[in-house]
Amino acid sequence: MFLQTVAEKDATGAIAEVYAKEKAGAGFVPEAARCLSTRPDLPPLFDAFFDGIKANFSLGGREWCLITFVAAKHLRSTYCSQVYSKRLLALGESKDTLLAVQRGDRTAALSDKDMAMLAYAEKVTVAADRITQSDTDRLRAFGFTDRNILDIALCASFRCMLSKLVDATGAVPELAFHDSDEDFRAAMTVGRSLARG
Repeated sequence: MFLQTVAEKDATGAIAEVYAKEKAGAGFVPEAARCLSTRPDLPPLFDAFFDGIKANFSLGGREWCLITFVAAKHLRSTYCSQVYSKRLLALGESKDTLLAVQRGDRTAALSDKDMAMLAYAEKVTVAADRITQSDTDRLRAFGFTDRNILDIALCASFRCMLSKLVDATGAVPELAFHDSDEDFRAAMTVGRSLARG
């Protein structure tokens, strides 16, 4: 990374608690979490904010990952593309489906409702100023509530902030997030190289 951060061995107090939580989930403390520690008050604030958003998210974990995955592609965030493709595979999505979504292929093996959600998330990510009432009405026609629609926008917007921050600090996805399939891994490398240094 480009900035000095708090190493796991040096973490104390609230930062140590956040690191322990990350390690319990991933088996290590990811650079995406460590990069926040350059400002020591930030990890616990961010952790509480993230947990609060996720705890009250009105759609499922799969939807969170799909929205994040699509946003990461448009943000050219290799870190988030690698991480969330791995999470989606663990949730049962196929590589073919993820590659189709990555290409913007609207015939991906997802429901029309999923594709409407992703089209909206994509627009939030790249052209939120162009969202109109018709975009919202289209989601309502698929059965999304206003709370669902807000949560789609919130998830995509949150990813905009986090992906930009992770890239700005030079964080690179750890080997644990790399897929063993070289072609798939390359397709998920949408921005910064996986090479360190």
